Amino acid sequence: MANKVILEVENLTKYFNTPGGLLHAVDGVNFKVEEGRTLGIVGESGCGKSTTGRTILKLLEPTSGKIIFDGQDITGYSRKQMRSLRREMQMVFQDPFSSLDPRQTVSQLISEPIIEHKLLKTKSDIEKRTLKLMETVGLAERYINVYPHELDGGRRQRIGIARALAVEPKLIVCDEPVSALDVSIQAQILNLLRQLQQDMGLTYIFITHDLSVVKYFSDDIAVMYLGQMVEKAPSDLLFKNPIHPYTKALLSAIPLPVVGKDKPKRQLIKGEITSPVNLPDECRFGKRCDYVQECCKKGNPQLREIEPNHFVACSCV
Repeated sequence: MANKVILEVENLTKYFNTPGGLLHAVDGVNFKVEEGRTLGIVGESGCGKSTTGRTILKLLEPTSGKIIFDGQDITGYSRKQMRSLRREMQMVFQDPFSSLDPRQTVSQLISEPIIEHKLLKTKSDIEKRTLKLMETVGLAERYINVYPHELDGGRRQRIGIARALAVEPKLIVCDEPVSALDVSIQAQILNLLRQLQQDMGLTYIFITHDLSVVKYFSDDIAVMYLGQMVEKAPSDLLFKNPIHPYTKALLSAIPLPVVGKDKPKRQLIKGEITSPVNLPDECRFGKRCDYVQECCKKGNPQLREIEPNHFVACSCV
């Protein structure tokens, strides 16, 4: 039995006006996220994955499309309406240092959302809740009066996670939450996020450029290229049977502990990513694709279901 759909995005677009023309940061994105599951969004820098996450939370206003959260169409919500909804939709940012106020202690940083949303009234209750959150994310009590600059990246990111958890959200958008951390610390934070999901029934959108990380962490994966999703499937299926040429190239670039003749051949992506400004009506990956055909120049392909739960935007399949 399928879980309840907590988030549904319909034809979401986010355009920016630039001196050179209209920049298509997010262009016609569609997906659903079920409660308690993780959707990984992966792609090169500049593909629009972070803009997608921020637009979903309405940190950026969408140009068009629909954002339906927990059955409510929040697309046209005002800033005041979103304020009350922020409790249910939170974000963990990429850089834990720049996203934390350096003038506040760990205690002040974690308790701030509790006070802001008036979840608890007494100082004693707020302190207890703060200590409980620190324990939940693996921060020792001795750090309670420490400032962010006195901590390493992993502990700073734990503060960011604690802040997100403080308001008991239903959905957390994790925007490259481990990319700024050492590899050993990355594993600790990923394990923490996974354990929190199991314990609290959290739903994640996990944004990353690292396919190894997204495979480990996500139930479903969407691959983005130039503002659009070019392939979307359950994690195991995507890695077992990638169909879009861009997805195949990304997967072939993952380092594997294999040498000699058994090592799979790497598929190099030639050329540079096309400018997202004033895009032509043709396949956006066509100029870098080894399999491009004449049909690829006759309209921009949209996602279609190739096999159950496996969607691909390619004219050649």
